[in-house]
Amino acid sequence: MASRPDFRNTALLSGLVSKLQLEEAERALREDGSGDRDGPAILLAADDQLAAKLVDLGVITPYQSAQLQAGRTKLNLGPYQVTDYIDKGGMGQVYKAEHDVMGRVVAVKVLPLDKATPEAIENFRREVRTQAQLDHPHLVAAFDAGRDGRVHYLVTEYIPGTDLRRLVRTNGPLPMHQAAGIIMQASRGLAYAHQRGLIHRDVKPGNILVTPNGIAKVSDLGLAGFIHDADNDPLAWKIVGTPDYLAPERIENPGAGSSISDIYSLGCTVYYTVTGKVPFPGGSPKEKARRHREETPWHPRRFNPDLTDEFVEIIEDMMAKDPLQRIQSAGEVATRLEPFAIEQTRLPTSTKLFKSPWMPQPLPTGHDSDDAQATEVGEYEQDNGSSVNQFSQVTAGSGAQDTLSMRRRALRHAPPLALTEPPDSEHFLSRGVSVAIALAISIPVSMLLGALLSFFLLTLFDRP
Repeated sequence: MASRPDFRNTALLSGLVSKLQLEEAERALREDGSGDRDGPAILLAADDQLAAKLVDLGVITPYQSAQLQAGRTKLNLGPYQVTDYIDKGGMGQVYKAEHDVMGRVVAVKVLPLDKATPEAIENFRREVRTQAQLDHPHLVAAFDAGRDGRVHYLVTEYIPGTDLRRLVRTNGPLPMHQAAGIIMQASRGLAYAHQRGLIHRDVKPGNILVTPNGIAKVSDLGLAGFIHDADNDPLAWKIVGTPDYLAPERIENPGAGSSISDIYSLGCTVYYTVTGKVPFPGGSPKEKARRHREETPWHPRRFNPDLTDEFVEIIEDMMAKDPLQRIQSAGEVATRLEPFAIEQTRLPTSTKLFKSPWMPQPLPTGHDSDDAQATEVGEYEQDNGSSVNQFSQVTAGSGAQDTLSMRRRALRHAPPLALTEPPDSEHFLSRGVSVAIALAISIPVSMLLGALLSFFLLTLFDRP
């Protein structure tokens, strides 16, 4: 870590901290009795103390503190001061930021420098233009876009809360009425987009954000395209999206995708929301694609017996293999879900945010190689937890980084994994536990009996 003078200079150079604020923080440390001690080790500790005090005073955020202590001074993109790191998706990193004049809190998506090829930049601009045309309460709104040096960014509304995938993984399958309310809202947002000729192409739980009050918004239009503009759409003839939610017709013929394909994906999302399992768990992406085309998933009541016949019928009609037999519009989905829906219900209080122990991603500056690592959204991107929605807006400061440590803690609250069928795994577990218990009891008992028998025999033979 840098010495104390270096931290002071870094903080001042960043423009986030004034000299007066530094002096105030040092004075507060002296009053606390935790500053002004001698020795190199204490100087190193003083950096942490000074940074922590600046956070306590509300001068900087924990994310900014970590970046300043790492020697980074540029923490803005144009007029937006970056305050936290949100997450990393296949097509960019997302930061929480605040406009330096308006004070509006936003989410800023950044195209990684190492992915900024001419084609990627054009696709990014296309996403910006696409999202700018949409204005609906159940779609994440775009506010602004720009370039800072070589860094391209998109500014959207900041959505506090979590995404539907994390909500289910943390709390288990949602009750039917709560699930209906969330999906009904998402359906209305999709209906608005479809009416304007836009197809999402990556509808899944991770791309539906849910606020603490239960308001749902569809996000991530990075793969979206206009139905009647295939000639100018580089993704029109590619299989893109997440294999757990891909419509059969898009697998067989990517160019055949339509708004009805989004409805199939939304049906798979409903299935996951009320069961805690994807329709076809396990296997490779290729195997999942085959099962979407040829097989029928387990009945949802196998995992959630509280579902009514009428609700299950809606899921069935959304997931029909034949597009002509499927529900034909997102508006119809919303209408059919409405009788079941509890709209704008608060999230379960057991929903927890997990703080990551790792350093969050630094802000790309365009001037060095210290930019975040990201992966491209590939064909058949598998929804295995490593691919994170670009607008899943729980911040790193409150625990949104999808690190191994976070995932381990999240599993303590998560529903059973969808990678195995419950009956087999439960039976296997029961047999294994039974054997373990039997061994744990029988071995010590046998040893005790053997010892008693030996003692008895020795006593018997030692008698005169």
